[in-house]
Amino acid sequence: MTDDNILSQYRDSIDNIDAALVCMLAERFKVTQAVGEYKASANLPPADPAREERQIARLRQLAKDAKLDPDFTEKFLRFIIDEVIRHHRQISSKES
Repeated sequence: MTDDNILSQYRDSIDNIDAALVCMLAERFKVTQAVGEYKASANLPPADPAREERQIARLRQLAKDAKLDPDFTEKFLRFIIDEVIRHHRQISSKES
């Protein structure tokens, strides 16, 4: 097998993983959209800082166990959480 074939196989794997990540994020945002709608209808705040901190601590530990940089994992999760909260605020303002 040539170096080009090996690199191509790696890149194919990366492409598949990226596609799976996008699908997982899409599914996650479908669920968080439903959460945002529920929170708005129940007059709950868009953010839950205590849950966010528990989640980040849990996922930092998972990252350590998986030999993934926990700081990177936290940055990635905070980006997602911030986006979810932004969506929840938008939903909440529509309900008002």
